[in-house]
Amino acid sequence: MAEATVYTVRSYAKGVDQTPRKVSLVASLVRGRSVADALVILDHTPKRAALVVKKAIASAAANATNNHGLDGKTLQLATLSVTAGPRLRRYKPASRGRALPFQKRTSHILVEVSGTEKVRKKPAEKKAEQPAKEEKK
Repeated sequence: MAEATVYTVRSYAKGVDQTPRKVSLVASLVRGRSVADALVILDHTPKRAALVVKKAIASAAANATNNHGLDGKTLQLATLSVTAGPRLRRYKPASRGRALPFQKRTSHILVEVSGTEKVRKKPAEKKAEQPAKEEKK
């Protein structure tokens, strides 16, 4: 039997309203694991960023199974990277009528999932129809 080919599927979560440093802490917990293990770990992680990372991984797994025909049991996290997104510049009121600047940081999450194709069954051959029995008169 021929060896199964490994495919990778991507999913992005862009503009997440959390700092990349906090999101990458959560991402490092599950990097390199299977998708099923990663989802269980993120369910029990008490960080706000865990929900966003979990959604991105679940989206990549759904893309792989539904759009690309990969087997859900063989999915592994190939890549899980967090990069900085655009920064929103804001001002905070301070004493004596001043305004102090600060930046609201955002993140981009890239998830690549790799797995093998589902084994497709051969279509069953149709049997030749037998002639119908004649009715009694």
